[in-house]
Amino acid sequence: MFDVYYYLKNLSPPQQIGALFILVFGLLLLASCVSFLYSVREHGDDAQADARRQEQRRVGAIIRTSWFMVLVFWVSWAAGENVALTLFGFLSFFSLREFLTLSPTRLGDHRSLVLAFFVVLPVQYWLIASAHFDMFSVFIPVYVFLALPLTSALANDPLRFLERNAKLQWGIMVCIYGMSHVPALLLLKFPGYDNRNAFLVFFLVLVVQVCMVTQHFASRRLQRLPVAPAISKSFNWRSWAIGVATGSLLGAMLAGITPWVPGTAFAAAFVACVAGSLGHLVMKALKRDRGIPNWGEEGQSVTGAGGLLDRVDALCFAAPVFFHSARWYFNV
Repeated sequence: MFDVYYYLKNLSPPQQIGALFILVFGLLLLASCVSFLYSVREHGDDAQADARRQEQRRVGAIIRTSWFMVLVFWVSWAAGENVALTLFGFLSFFSLREFLTLSPTRLGDHRSLVLAFFVVLPVQYWLIASAHFDMFSVFIPVYVFLALPLTSALANDPLRFLERNAKLQWGIMVCIYGMSHVPALLLLKFPGYDNRNAFLVFFLVLVVQVCMVTQHFASRRLQRLPVAPAISKSFNWRSWAIGVATGSLLGAMLAGITPWVPGTAFAAAFVACVAGSLGHLVMKALKRDRGIPNWGEEGQSVTGAGGLLDRVDALCFAAPVFFHSARWYFNV
């Protein structure tokens, strides 16, 4: 592990980019080819064959999510801070639209919806772009959470007032507040780490995704009793611990692309993996409440983005915990 750390640390930024490009895209390409070859095999028509096909669809969804998350990093690195902020702003917009489209709204909610999409979202990303980190951290949970119910109250519609506002506030917290912390990593100033912050986005995305993938396969192999079967039939503490441990160890191995030593990188990855995996479970509970298996039915989301929220939900929970932990610990 320390050999990997020193090897990555001694590479120049372009060399680090090249090494990571070959490693990550090579592994994803290999996984995609294996998945494709497995999908074209004949499985028969019995119940066991049907179960294999369902498992293949789940694995395919995981691989597509991995491609999406890694491509987000490369766009963030190649396009620069402003384009990255715009990209994540659109991701927040479509994620929130996907979240709210599957939850019924009333006429009295329209003012609050306009406020969320066309005031809260751009202001949150403007605060990041202008590096107003203190205000960006409290803008939504303090100011917006007071403004939204006030706007709804002025609409003179008390029916299910608490439920409607809680739904909107929850969507804003996950899709805008949580997501906005990913590009905010690009603007943190670590000593001796100039022009490398895109690696922090890559680090966060990769450790969280590896944690989720490992947890999925460990759960299938171990066949343990689920902790909350009404919410997730695959979540159990043993597979969860394996996923978190794998993601954390990978974080320690990737310390060379971060401003940290392996022990600190392990701790940062551990925090991100715990927050992301448990946040994913929370989002599953929300889907069960709405009576849907995923945010994009049969791979087609209400935004046309192919179940976008399914791809980013763990990241939306991991990013703010990771960001504020790093900022607090290093006082940046």
